Amino acid sequence: MLQLVAEGSKLSVDFDPHGFALSDAEKAKLMLNLEGLGRQAAAFPVADLHIYLEYNRHSHDHVVKLSLILPGTRLVTTDHDVQMHPAFERALGQLTENLKAYKSQLERIPDRQRAEKGTVQQVEPGGGLDAEQLAAAVGAGDYAAFRVAALPYEESVRKRVGRWIERYPEMAAQVGKGLQINDVVESVFLSAFESYDSRPHDLRFGDWLDGLIDPAVKALRDHRDAEMENINNARSAVEAQGGPGLV
Repeated sequence: MLQLVAEGSKLSVDFDPHGFALSDAEKAKLMLNLEGLGRQAAAFPVADLHIYLEYNRHSHDHVVKLSLILPGTRLVTTDHDVQMHPAFERALGQLTENLKAYKSQLERIPDRQRAEKGTVQQVEPGGGLDAEQLAAAVGAGDYAAFRVAALPYEESVRKRVGRWIERYPEMAAQVGKGLQINDVVESVFLSAFESYDSRPHDLRFGDWLDGLIDPAVKALRDHRDAEMENINNARSAVEAQGGPGLV
């Protein structure tokens, strides 16, 4: 049953619990947390959020999957935890960042004329991109293969990151002192791997990668330890498979 997150909000919410009963009090708590997302989605004429909640009685694990359906696209995030609310909050935080990135991409579409004149730097491939290889790597859960397939975009992403990070003086000051440009680059590609299936298909792959740069910088700013752990785990997976020429 769809319900609005707040009076006057366009964000409608559908709860879909499995393996347990979701009480009215728990629903109210989750709805309260969604007010920020509702404000972010206010620019869209339609915004439907499907909340899939599952409790596994064998592993005692809660799985949360959030699917935000907007005109022309769907944004999806997932998380899990032994408690439902921490998993929900992390999934919601990532969904909010993905929505901000998507809105940023839409706002830049009218600026294509400036880009054609060379006044806007775009993320462009340095060679041919094999979309089937990218999709196959994601389907197999093989991050190392995904990085190899996305290699034509690496240098362009690195240059774009180097300029973008200058927008955050506190982050720019840390480059070379515990933070590397390559850390942000790896975070961008890791995010792309994890959210590849939910990317807006009407955007160029390079434009989509560009929209992931700002969330990557903010993640390293706000959650450095957790983000670096993810990045280092991803690098280890790549190195274990002998990925050539990767950061």
